[in-house]
Amino acid sequence: MKYFILTFGCQMNYSDSEKIAAKLKRAGHQSAKTATAADLIVINACSVRQSAVHRVFGQVEKFRDKKIAVAGCLLPNDKKRLTADNIPFWYPDDYFNLTPLRQNKFSAFLPVMTGCNNFCSYCVVPFTRGREKSRPAKTIVAEIKSLLKKGAKEIILLGQNVNSYRDKKINFPRLLKTINNLPGNFWLTFITSHPKDMSDELITTMARCQKITPYIHLPIQSGDDKILRAMNRHYSVAHYKNLIKKLRLDFKKHRPAWPPLAISTDIIVGFPGETIKQFQNTLRLIKEIKFDMIYFARYSPRQGTAAAKLADSIPQCEKKRRAQAINQLLKQTATRLNKKYAGQAIKVLITSTDKDFAFGKTITNKDVKLPTEKLKCGDIIDAKIISTTAWGLKGHEK
Repeated sequence: MKYFILTFGCQMNYSDSEKIAAKLKRAGHQSAKTATAADLIVINACSVRQSAVHRVFGQVEKFRDKKIAVAGCLLPNDKKRLTADNIPFWYPDDYFNLTPLRQNKFSAFLPVMTGCNNFCSYCVVPFTRGREKSRPAKTIVAEIKSLLKKGAKEIILLGQNVNSYRDKKINFPRLLKTINNLPGNFWLTFITSHPKDMSDELITTMARCQKITPYIHLPIQSGDDKILRAMNRHYSVAHYKNLIKKLRLDFKKHRPAWPPLAISTDIIVGFPGETIKQFQNTLRLIKEIKFDMIYFARYSPRQGTAAAKLADSIPQCEKKRRAQAINQLLKQTATRLNKKYAGQAIKVLITSTDKDFAFGKTITNKDVKLPTEKLKCGDIIDAKIISTTAWGLKGHEK
């Protein structure tokens, strides 16, 4: 059969899709270029947000004339709906041992752990992925060595709570040091971190290891302590702000050369009971921290979570208004931060090209558009930035 995989959700799901593709290929199936050309549609789903669930079932209806299978992070009730409709659910039981069929040779998602023990009150991951399970460090390093030999230029370590990784005596900072010491010219980054596990050791390791990119994604979720307690996040706003201060100081100390550390975060608006004053505390934090990027979402109750027992008290129109307020503030901040890139030279990894332009990302994870100039995917170049917007940069090879 010819198959096509539709992926919803986070980078872990995209990594899972590469493993699903490998399993299908091993069974003798071939990849189709489009969904319409496929005999089998595999929907790699996500129950983390209700909007994603709606999209999944929308795709099920769209491809009724084909064979359909569903995989991914799904809550029990969502699985029951599929089972009742005679749609099979699939998840690889040999998850860590299954070699993925990678989408490209230059950038590799590499899960080092899966699952989560934190039970944030709004999150379904512990119910869909299970408890934390770390992959042996020896196999991680061996796979990275193989990837580098095949031309990989970017290694992205994945985990729902990646900085709680542990394999016997090897914690996450020690794993990073080991990978950083491997020979070769490559970038090393990781997602997603939890502030409660962002240790001083990890901060210092990030700053000192030159192959780790000067970029960190550190979800705050809310700028109000009462909401953070209701979310079961196990840190305060003051603690988070202190982490950001330490990160910036350590990078400035150990890596003083431009560019400075870039920071992105996640924020949920409209959590049950969030008052206007509490939301304003979030806006105040955004102004103070000056994030390079914010990935924000409107709260939706997820069955089985502690927050689902609370009244979803914020109207959708108010959630939308709050999301728009964050976006407007982010646009102002990102515009100012990106302007500092104008006239500067910076490392860029080329990720795609067309006949006129090359597209890539900087070492600080900002999108860049350049004239093609015979650039090819996987090139790491020195680019000079000539203009900027809130959401990206333009430049040319230096």
